[in-house]
Amino acid sequence: MEDLKKFLIGEVLLFESDTLLPETERRLQQIRREKISNPVIYLSSGTSSIISGSERTFSAISTYLGENGQTAELVRVGCAGPVNFEPFLCIQLPGKNKLFFRNITEDKVDSLLNGIFHNDISEDDLAGQKGTRGYEMWPGIPFIEEMPFFSRQKRIVLENCGCYDPENIEEFIARGGYRAFVKTIRNYTYDEVCTLIEKSGLRGRSGGGYLTGLKWKQALNSGSASRYLICNAKESDPGAFTDRTLLESDPHRLIEGIAIASYATGSSNAVIFLRSGSEHAWRRIRKAIDDAREYGLLGRNIFSSGYDLNIEIRKEPGAFVCGEETALISSLEGKRGMPQLKPPYPTTAGLFGKPTVINNVETLMNVPVIMQNGPEWFRALGTQKSPGTKLFAITGKCRMTGVVEVEMGTEIRTIVEDIGEGIKEGRAFKAVQLGGSSGSYITGDNLGLTIDYEILKSKEIGMGAGGFVVIDENTCVVDLVRYYMEFMRNGSCGKCIPCREGTGRMLEILEGVIRKPDDDDSGTTLERFKGVMQLENIASVMKDTSLCGLGQTAPNPFVSALRNFREEFEEHIFDRKCRANICRGLRTFLINVDKCTGCTACAPKCPVNAIYGTRLQPFFIVGEKCTGCGICFDICKFSAITVK
Repeated sequence: MEDLKKFLIGEVLLFESDTLLPETERRLQQIRREKISNPVIYLSSGTSSIISGSERTFSAISTYLGENGQTAELVRVGCAGPVNFEPFLCIQLPGKNKLFFRNITEDKVDSLLNGIFHNDISEDDLAGQKGTRGYEMWPGIPFIEEMPFFSRQKRIVLENCGCYDPENIEEFIARGGYRAFVKTIRNYTYDEVCTLIEKSGLRGRSGGGYLTGLKWKQALNSGSASRYLICNAKESDPGAFTDRTLLESDPHRLIEGIAIASYATGSSNAVIFLRSGSEHAWRRIRKAIDDAREYGLLGRNIFSSGYDLNIEIRKEPGAFVCGEETALISSLEGKRGMPQLKPPYPTTAGLFGKPTVINNVETLMNVPVIMQNGPEWFRALGTQKSPGTKLFAITGKCRMTGVVEVEMGTEIRTIVEDIGEGIKEGRAFKAVQLGGSSGSYITGDNLGLTIDYEILKSKEIGMGAGGFVVIDENTCVVDLVRYYMEFMRNGSCGKCIPCREGTGRMLEILEGVIRKPDDDDSGTTLERFKGVMQLENIASVMKDTSLCGLGQTAPNPFVSALRNFREEFEEHIFDRKCRANICRGLRTFLINVDKCTGCTACAPKCPVNAIYGTRLQPFFIVGEKCTGCGICFDICKFSAITVK
């Protein structure tokens, strides 16, 4: 092990030329498992994989190999992207292309491995093959790169995800890892690195899109003797999981990005601010830091460069508002996580009053490839004002869900219809909710919009940190807006009145819209309509007067929904009808006496005892007591219960 460490440091990391020696490259191919003599089985091991049963699959594979005396290497890798393929498994036999299989649960292991090792491959769960030059192709099996999910992506940040063991620093170095960092500290000054990143046009991937290199220069030129760098890995928007995927699948790339960013800003101390409850990600990033320190990539006088760097992990306290940078800083200082007025900005007075740069995970993951390939290479990707790529977590009603990476300038239609493969079960597309809990709705008329900060901003749409929720015709927009408003109300720190009172009042009005009023007269309908109109005024005040971005953007889902789906709000108010039959408070359940057999299955299941009748005689529902839960509808075997 020590010989391998000396080899990787001396012959790879500290090697001056960009082109390695042939004998060095041959040994690296073995470490990367490009030259194998025994079968290798790769199994995904991210959070979504574990939820889908990958640990049980891993145990089943280990048992199979032991009982059958089969020599093979079993490797845990990160998430490759498609969540609905989990557990995702790859098998490579010596001299042959890799084969990928989806949804391999423990009960499928024996038959799958029996087929693989006896040349009888089942195509039931086969996703495709992936080729490498010099390897034998499997005849008649499509290439996985040709799947729309992968073919329409531009994988740069996700390049290593699902390809190697994220807990193996040797394999990461063999894949070119940490060379950009070593090259940076040996060849560039702080200011030169900031200039290169500024020339690349890299913008913050957390939603605001501020120029990263410019932010770094502001901290560097502050005149302070000490500075801090914070990686904001607190990802808490509903439907967003890109940061978690990166942390679990390629932690060393993040460490390298943090190291380069810390060097560029003259920071000797960096902090990873991690979301609470992310134990799997925490373990992997913790091991990556320990291994990097053992290899001399962290600590004092790194590779005799005179540069010192320490990275620590801090878990956030569980408050949504702590994702805001000033609240984040307060939390790290041991105070209650509450936003502060700006200016001063963190680049001037941040953590403990020192200049502080805060970047999110995706932003920092771009830094090593820019330093390795140059700013011009990065500029050639994407659009003029938004270079590079963007990650999204596709969730909701698409056929394919998961983490994807597309080049800036890609149409939203491409993500929905090609990468996501359209809507499940042949239902009609309704909208994309982009930008997390404070995002906006993009309807079918706007699917031609491209992923570009300026273009989306001109349409009053924020890109956010990567949430991409696809909704179909069976989704009630009014109820969805109510959910997001409840989320924002609970996430508010309560410091400023517009946010604290505004989110509460908006939620109260929306909850009144999704249930029937106690009084059916026309005056009640008018009051409900006036309440929704009041929401627009509340939203305007919150945008103009809230202290931080949470309060300023909290009304966005409502404003966007009212602009695009006004008729649904009017249906809820005037017709007291939810076209998607989602809003329980507006549903009316009736029992068809001609179909009811009096089996009594429904009555004891009703949580509010709203169903009455005599056995073997038709039952009836008391409308005043019914809450619209739908339990009776679900359990009736005779389709005697209808909803309207």
